[in-house]
Amino acid sequence: MSNSSSMPQFLLLALADRRELQLLHFWLFLAISLAALLANGLILSAVACDHHLHTPMGFFLLNLSLTDLGCICTTVPKAMHNSLWDTTTISYKGCAAQLFFFVFFISAEFYLLTIMCYDRYVAICKPLHYGTLLGSRACAHMAAAAWATGFLTALLHTANTFSLPLCQGNALGQFFCEIPHILKLSCSHSGYLRETDLIGVSAFLGFVFFIFIVFSYVQIFRAVLRIPSQQGRHKAFSTCLPHLAVLSLYLSTVMFAYLKPPSISSPSLDLALSVLYSVVPPARNPLIYSLRNQELKDAIRKMMTRCFSGAIKCLCSGV
Repeated sequence: MSNSSSMPQFLLLALADRRELQLLHFWLFLAISLAALLANGLILSAVACDHHLHTPMGFFLLNLSLTDLGCICTTVPKAMHNSLWDTTTISYKGCAAQLFFFVFFISAEFYLLTIMCYDRYVAICKPLHYGTLLGSRACAHMAAAAWATGFLTALLHTANTFSLPLCQGNALGQFFCEIPHILKLSCSHSGYLRETDLIGVSAFLGFVFFIFIVFSYVQIFRAVLRIPSQQGRHKAFSTCLPHLAVLSLYLSTVMFAYLKPPSISSPSLDLALSVLYSVVPPARNPLIYSLRNQELKDAIRKMMTRCFSGAIKCLCSGV
């Protein structure tokens, strides 16, 4: 039996066997990373600089962009490094850090999406109480609670997972460190059950939040359909649909990845699903939000126009 503390490194799943495909994966992940960094950076700058976006939804969108940046900076750089240098290793401490930050950011993102659902519910169903229920202090407290809960969730899962003795080798069937694949290496039945109990508690809390989200959107759609003017309904839907799209894609990929029947499981399917819920969302979410949010699009357009104008003036003055 090899104790986990004596294991120097883990072997991650190679994205491809052929060298050409490894380099292709490197360039693909690089393109997705740059798109995510650019898109989320633009949203952060627009929300911070434009006073029209100093709203509760803008504040939560800023926090969501931070979680997206955290997620992609946690998993993708190591995968790109391994693809470029044709290796699959990650150190024990590096694996623990990667798992902690991934769980931290992915949990905080789910809690923030739940809070954003509450924001839409109050804005549409209780508009007269919006300023009271979602004042600046209340928004700060809710965002802090989301980050703190994500941190606590990550700390509990990481500490428990890496306290287990590992005796089933060191090969992980994933391109980044993830709890289920580390549990497969454990030889402690009691420790395994303790972690699965923690996962069960997290899943139950997630289900409670999911019920709250469904209930909120039922009330939102009922309220929107009662709006007499078509323009009013369109404006209400335009503020809800981006959040609903991001939330639906997030939950559907994660739930299918973890709850799919073993009979349809395969390494290629597992790899594709893990990319869909860990790599793609940070680049996709800003696109979804900016497509239907006219104020956000206007703020980004004005900010980029000012930047280009300033750059042209600097070039002209230099000449």
